[in-house]
Amino acid sequence: MKPLCLVFLIGMLILSSSGCSKSIDINQSPLEGYPIASDVFTTLQKTVVPDSLPPDSETFFPYEISKYKQNGYGNWSYGTGIDFVKRLDIMPANYSGPSVTNSTRLLNFFAMTDIHVTDKETPAQVIYLGYKGGISSGYSPVMLYTTHVLDAAVQTINALNKKDAFDFGISLGDGINSAQYNELRWYIDVLDGKNITPDSGVKDDPIPGPHNDYQDEYQAAGLNGTINWYQTLGNHDHFWIGSNPVNDYLRPTYIGENILNLGNILTDPLGVDSRGFYMGSIDGRTPYGDIIGVGPVKDFAVPPKVLAADPNRRPLSRNEWMSEFFNTSSSPKGHGFNQSNVKTGFACYTFEPKSNIPVKVIVLDDTQRENDPNVQGYGHGSLDQERYDWLVKELDKGQSEGKLMIIAAHIPIGVEKAGSFIGWWSNAYVSEENLTAILHTYPNLILWIAGHRHLNTITAFKSPDDERPELGFWEVETSSLRDFPQQLRTFEIVRNSDNTVSIFTTDVDPAVKDGSPAAISRSYAIASQKIFNNPLAAAPTGSYNAELVKQLTPEMQEKL
Repeated sequence: MKPLCLVFLIGMLILSSSGCSKSIDINQSPLEGYPIASDVFTTLQKTVVPDSLPPDSETFFPYEISKYKQNGYGNWSYGTGIDFVKRLDIMPANYSGPSVTNSTRLLNFFAMTDIHVTDKETPAQVIYLGYKGGISSGYSPVMLYTTHVLDAAVQTINALNKKDAFDFGISLGDGINSAQYNELRWYIDVLDGKNITPDSGVKDDPIPGPHNDYQDEYQAAGLNGTINWYQTLGNHDHFWIGSNPVNDYLRPTYIGENILNLGNILTDPLGVDSRGFYMGSIDGRTPYGDIIGVGPVKDFAVPPKVLAADPNRRPLSRNEWMSEFFNTSSSPKGHGFNQSNVKTGFACYTFEPKSNIPVKVIVLDDTQRENDPNVQGYGHGSLDQERYDWLVKELDKGQSEGKLMIIAAHIPIGVEKAGSFIGWWSNAYVSEENLTAILHTYPNLILWIAGHRHLNTITAFKSPDDERPELGFWEVETSSLRDFPQQLRTFEIVRNSDNTVSIFTTDVDPAVKDGSPAAISRSYAIASQKIFNNPLAAAPTGSYNAELVKQLTPEMQEKL
């Protein structure tokens, strides 16, 4: 039988090469991608401005996507650019710096965050909490296009890199939505420039033909190979929907067919142990991603199911999540993590972007641990003793070695009121107040960068000692690539002629080509912002560009 099999295979190859058969198509053309617009710019040049709604706009539910356009939802135009706001908040009161020149560039990098690459067809979602206008993180039509927006952002970064090379890039957490293996592979594969099939379960094609719907396979562009990119852990990366550890009830739901049955986890004290409502999923066969299996249990004669189970939806532990970053073709291998991180689950590390510039980046996991006592949601910031001691050790080391320091973490500090679902956890080993106090003892700490809140905001942490302004530092938050304004940030750090440094931070809208999936996502994101009335810093564009000035110590003045 073996010779006959060999003859058969050879015959099939001959037929396919002659065009007589499609069983094995060795001449198949490479998969196409979704190119961005040729005009690439930052918000310094142009901004995306949502159009006002017509006065006669109809009121409808967020899932009624076909009504968006006819009612003026999601329309936008380009507005003028936004210049840098010069911020002197942490400088002495008498400082003005009128004749300062930017003498030496120290670092140029980009940051993106909260991409929330989503498997919209998974049965383990909370669409019920969002689909009628409650919470956009539970449901928003942008979830259909999360890989496409990331791909457009990567292409935009590549275009900016051609004009002015980046020293590195960093993702500040929540790269994926619900700790799923397939979500993480899509995320890494987009950055690696692989073929992407943003579809799970059975293969769906809502609109027959290639490159015309959100389920079609496409070729991602991939980040320019000269740019090293690093990764930070976010709460959505290792918790179910970013809110709870995966338990024995949730785990089989991920990979099964039955749609999740929960109570209202926002109000029911039982949290994920409550029941009563089917949370819903997306029907990937439909052009608008129709919602299925959502509503009170009593309304269903039989439990609703997704179209098919998929083992690639399996949830990942933080160890497994870190391990996947070694399965990559871009640099560096592991994207900051080492094998010790994978073994222990300790998701903190440091790196120095340029050997000839004394700048150290401290990548800090400030999400909650899986073994934290049960609280209503695991979206808080927190440090246990191990991570706090490690942070202090790295700050001490960086200070003694005369290096400027940047902390990159998913969750910001000092911006949420006590008791907030997304603020600092009240039971953390170190309180937010004490953490801020210890940070104020390091004059070489210049910057804390974060995501999490999906906002572009800047917070000044002024020195507690007016005689030592160098003890102040800046915090810069970057908005989500999922929700409007769907932006990333660039950071340029320069040494000034008057012994200060300036951090120029600029918002960037991914360039999108008309009619592309990323352009559709932008329209949906703008519509969702209006429907859900989500907070928007610096309305109407959500953009905020700034020059942040910081005093150098005499020691650093000598080193730079």
